[in-house]
Amino acid sequence: MNFPFTDEDLKPAVEKIIEEIRPMIALDGGDIKLLGVRNGKVFVQLGGACVGCSASGNTLKYGVERQLKIKIHPDIEVINIPPGYEDKWEDIAMQYEGENNQ
Repeated sequence: MNFPFTDEDLKPAVEKIIEEIRPMIALDGGDIKLLGVRNGKVFVQLGGACVGCSASGNTLKYGVERQLKIKIHPDIEVINIPPGYEDKWEDIAMQYEGENNQ
């Protein structure tokens, strides 16, 4: 996919929407942090009560990703980076790029 925005253009819009969503996640004791954006993929880290929660996948897919798709672009994808791997999100992003280029 050739995404129509640069990572630099996309990041502020993503940050704004995540800040809008954060209070809803916090109601259940969770948190979300934007780690970065690369080629239409948004890398976040869920925290607080979201860690280990069975509903966290739904929170990402039907909460965060859905809002980003509606408000920014329908091809955006959100990927959760587990605790302890936040410093490696760029390496993980490169793995996703490699999978898409095969």
